[in-house]
Amino acid sequence: MNIRTIAAALAAAALLTLTACEGTDTTSSNKPDTATQDTSDQTKQEPTPTDTEETDTDTSDADAGAAESAELPNVVGQDLQAAQDAAQAAGFYVLNDQDASGQKRLQVFDRNWTVCSQEPEAGTHPTDTKVTLFAVKDGESC
Repeated sequence: MNIRTIAAALAAAALLTLTACEGTDTTSSNKPDTATQDTSDQTKQEPTPTDTEETDTDTSDADAGAAESAELPNVVGQDLQAAQDAAQAAGFYVLNDQDASGQKRLQVFDRNWTVCSQEPEAGTHPTDTKVTLFAVKDGESC
């Protein structure tokens, strides 16, 4: 037998084994969850005045958190990891990093990259603002 025939036979055997095992499982995980169905029926009910008041309160709390502003530091010239740490310490958690060289490389080890620019610039911004840090590998010019 050649290698292709053996590989095909093994793949077929594995597929048949998985298919055969699928039908023999009698655990409760294959049965529909009636608790989930009951919950979905409850969501179809019309809201009571109390439900509406709670929803309005939750929405205003979310809006208040979104409106919070903080001072984004200038992190240009720092290594990428230190820049990310500084942005997070200031309250900015929506961070993105890009290869400033245009080569679209991934920053796997952030300490080997230096920040060339940032968007937005340093200053006061809402804390939910996306902060993009453009960096190059150490030793490369911006």
